[in-house]
Amino acid sequence: MARAPGGLMKHWSTAAPLVAAALLGLAAVLPPSGAFSAFCGLALMAAVLAAVHHAEVVAHKVGEPLGTLILALAVTVIETSLIVSLMLAGGPDKAVLARDTVFAAVMIICNGVIGLCILVGGLRHREQSFRIEGAGPAFAALVALVTLVLVLPGYTISAPGLAYTPAQLAFAGLASLVLWGVFVFVQTIRHRDYFLPADPEAEDAHLPPPSTAMTWLSLGLLLVSLVGVVGLAKVLSPRIEALVRAVGAPDSVIGVAIAMLVLLPETVAAVRAAQANRLQTSMNLALGSALATIGLTIPAVVIASEVFHLPVILGLEPKDVVLLGLTFFVGTITLGTGRTSIMQGAVQLVVFAAFLFLSLIP
Repeated sequence: MARAPGGLMKHWSTAAPLVAAALLGLAAVLPPSGAFSAFCGLALMAAVLAAVHHAEVVAHKVGEPLGTLILALAVTVIETSLIVSLMLAGGPDKAVLARDTVFAAVMIICNGVIGLCILVGGLRHREQSFRIEGAGPAFAALVALVTLVLVLPGYTISAPGLAYTPAQLAFAGLASLVLWGVFVFVQTIRHRDYFLPADPEAEDAHLPPPSTAMTWLSLGLLLVSLVGVVGLAKVLSPRIEALVRAVGAPDSVIGVAIAMLVLLPETVAAVRAAQANRLQTSMNLALGSALATIGLTIPAVVIASEVFHLPVILGLEPKDVVLLGLTFFVGTITLGTGRTSIMQGAVQLVVFAAFLFLSLIP
């Protein structure tokens, strides 16, 4: 657990969220410039590290799996707000933004984050384990939701193209929310033990938990950090869009870039857990985050679409459907044994590299 001696909060982890929030406020009044964007980028990275630090403090106090759920839920709520706000600002031109961002998040988590965790953990500890009783049902729920939300619109006939009708869209939003709610109930109440490490010695149980006052302070700074991360990502998004168009890349790359920025705190936290031989925590964080991304984002997008009469296109292109199928096939094998080695991590990272490459050169 990363805590300062004597139980005092590290100065950098307190300052970074406040600096990010201050720059976010300045962005509303200052004209955009290259130097200011550079400062925002540095502040975003510092806020990511601060978010991970404070998430670890809170997680150590409340225990697993509540600790990982808090970070995943906080990031997803703010990510959803970012997507909806960009949709409102962009209007019809942002009809595919939710699809591109959610798809990118699923690919980043299922291939990039899990693959990197397995590879880093395997290089340091040779072999690691996790509970398939929790990971298996969570992955099954993810496969079902992604198929209903992102694949099925391309095969329905009631609406033209890759879109759902309003009734179909409402059903997809309700199904996403219900299945995510059931997952949270199972993870935190009904079968909480499925998400606890099979080997308690792998956890940092010997460290004394932080005080209640420090936990509340860390929770507040965690939220400030996440607001700073997502807010600065929005500030930097025009620069990202300009860069994407300057190099001639497809607009879908914008969704990939936004998802990668928003998921940085969870990625760093998951990789650090795997490095510390806590792969169960990494799996809880990754799969829980992927489910929350769909379970919260899609209902919010559906509501925004109905209230503000915004067009929403959720169906994936054929190339992306193939990549998604490959991801689920490889993921089923990786998560099927409860034990991992560097080979599984390498396979998933190659699939992730293919996703990034084909996003740039479709």
